[in-house]
Amino acid sequence: MQVEKFYYDNKIVRAFAYATLVFGVVGMLAGLWAAIQIYYPASSLNLAATTFGRLRPVHTNAIIFAFVGNCIFTGVYYSLQRLCKTRMFSDKLSWIHFWGWQLIIAAAAITLLMGFTTGKEYAELEWPIDIAITLIWVVFGINMFGTIIKRRERHLYVAIWFYIATWVTVAMLHIVNSIEIPVSFMKSYSWYAGVQDALVQWWYGHNAVAFFLTTPILGLMYYFLPKAANRPVYSYRLSIIHFWALIFIYIWAGPHHLLYTSLPDWAQSLGTVFSLMLIFPSWGGMLNGLFTLRGAWDKVREDPVLKFMVVAITCYGMATLEGPLLSLKNINAISHFSDWTIAHVHIGGLGWNGFMAFAMIYYLVPRMWGTTLYSKKLATNHFWLGTIGIILYAVPLYWAGFTQSLMWKSFTEEGQLKFQFLETVTNIIPMYITRSVGGALYLVGALLMAYNVYKTVRQGKFISNEEAEAAPLAKVKSHGKEYWHRVIERKPVTMLIISLIVVGIGGVIEMIPTFLVKSNIPTIASVKPYTPLELQGRDIYVREGCYTCHSQMVRPFRDEVARYGEYSKAGEFVYDHPFQWGSKRTGPDLAREGGKQTDSWHYNHMYDPRSMSPGSIMPAYPWLLDRKIDTASTGAKIRAMQTLGVPYPEGYDKQANRDLMQQADAIASNLQKDKIETMSNVEIIALIAYLQRIGTDIKLAPKPAPVAELK
Repeated sequence: MQVEKFYYDNKIVRAFAYATLVFGVVGMLAGLWAAIQIYYPASSLNLAATTFGRLRPVHTNAIIFAFVGNCIFTGVYYSLQRLCKTRMFSDKLSWIHFWGWQLIIAAAAITLLMGFTTGKEYAELEWPIDIAITLIWVVFGINMFGTIIKRRERHLYVAIWFYIATWVTVAMLHIVNSIEIPVSFMKSYSWYAGVQDALVQWWYGHNAVAFFLTTPILGLMYYFLPKAANRPVYSYRLSIIHFWALIFIYIWAGPHHLLYTSLPDWAQSLGTVFSLMLIFPSWGGMLNGLFTLRGAWDKVREDPVLKFMVVAITCYGMATLEGPLLSLKNINAISHFSDWTIAHVHIGGLGWNGFMAFAMIYYLVPRMWGTTLYSKKLATNHFWLGTIGIILYAVPLYWAGFTQSLMWKSFTEEGQLKFQFLETVTNIIPMYITRSVGGALYLVGALLMAYNVYKTVRQGKFISNEEAEAAPLAKVKSHGKEYWHRVIERKPVTMLIISLIVVGIGGVIEMIPTFLVKSNIPTIASVKPYTPLELQGRDIYVREGCYTCHSQMVRPFRDEVARYGEYSKAGEFVYDHPFQWGSKRTGPDLAREGGKQTDSWHYNHMYDPRSMSPGSIMPAYPWLLDRKIDTASTGAKIRAMQTLGVPYPEGYDKQANRDLMQQADAIASNLQKDKIETMSNVEIIALIAYLQRIGTDIKLAPKPAPVAELK
């Protein structure tokens, strides 16, 4: 048979591998710094750019899109060429993709530290960067599909199915969730509001975990695990079931992040049902991976690559069992808003994503440099440091989560809440300290790996263009009768279209009724738009990342109503672009904060939280006392809100600043009565206005007087 000689491009793989190592360390450093701030707030250095609220999204974006993202591209560019038996479609597109992605990462880090954020978790980047992500994702897609189309291998291996589903689904998720209206170059408002925004955000947020942190890594597992073990995949049939069931079911599960919230009950129930169904395809994939190693356990004991992969796949199985269990309402009532969720996420992040990235790089580097790994002993030490780090990270947070929930829900014999919220925070500080020790060990392991890779590279010689040969596709014939899935699996465009349909069904069924059926979001007549000053204050609240520690969603539980006030209603949030329900309570819920404290209390609390709440772990925000409100943007913000359907009077943008200053003067006057002298045009005034407004639109019935007062 006639064969053709060609060359694999290892230069692009090397570039993405180096980026994976660099951003892995950077992202872990940011995470460790944020973890230390939770129990030692002075470590924020009292700088606006390095408070927890700004550092936390830098950490999450760095790990998800910089570390794991570059890991995905490293693996795809290496495996796709070999699975298709061809060089990448375009070297130029490969490098546009690489440099475009790194520039996006740099822009993300800079803008988030500067406070430019949409306030939507895992989707905080502002609209110019969103557009850049879309363009670079299209470049990646063209390069990937161009490579698949010009392949010399007739059949598309299972790893490629996962790459295709990843590309099409991430594109859909990013575009739908990022629909926003620009106010200025680096400021926008989400097109959706309140309940609808929450549904779209967690449809995106859950499935970003599914289709960015799971499906492409599964593709890498299906390629690199058999290669490293030198054994075939355990079951091709199981891989088919795993793929199609996973991509269909996963997309429905987003609402399980919103249980007991103001989301309609039917949507919450759908999320729960499909989350439980996810156990079966997820564990099918896990077992397919582990059974691939049947008969190879002696090799696992010796090979650090396989050690990392076994623990990674085990963590995948643990996380994909725990996630569905957390979607059960009785368990979610305990776990949600607590550190249990943080532990769960990091089992997947540190164990599944991190260990698969480490295994892949340990596998690739010696082969691309034509040498052996510099030190298996260092790699094994890295493995144990990482494994112990994961345990020390997760176990204290599980403990913290249970402790938080038990303390939140404890009542005295007289029926009063047993603990103040701050007591539930200070009680678990030892767990936070232990968590940071685990994170530090994990980071040390990553640094060991960087050194090991450096020494491996120095002792080898890089193979930039790796020679290969294969027969042209036209000469590769099929063998006998083919099953239906074989026909689909060798047609990449058909598979893309079918994958899009399969993943789109769940989102359409959940979102359309929520948007179009008015009874799902009943309006409340007393709910009014924010005043211009309150709107500016809300933007400051979002800019400082307050949503990373505070929720604005009182769930219908006895303890939450007793602690915070009346449970939240769907109609309260119709003017919230974006919603601010939060996902973690490091601080108390703020949904009914308005009117609970005086203006001077809020002023002093933002200047020095411990002066008002001894033992508080909240950072100080002294710059708010001096920084001027950006009144030049008020008119544009009002016009943007009008475009989004917020019923400000026509032409109100022209007089908005007059009303803003009138309300600001009143707050400054209140502060003056408490001997606090401040200008009325500083940001603390706007933030106080917003905090005093939250939750006050609902006219609550007065609480019944105590029995002693009824006599």
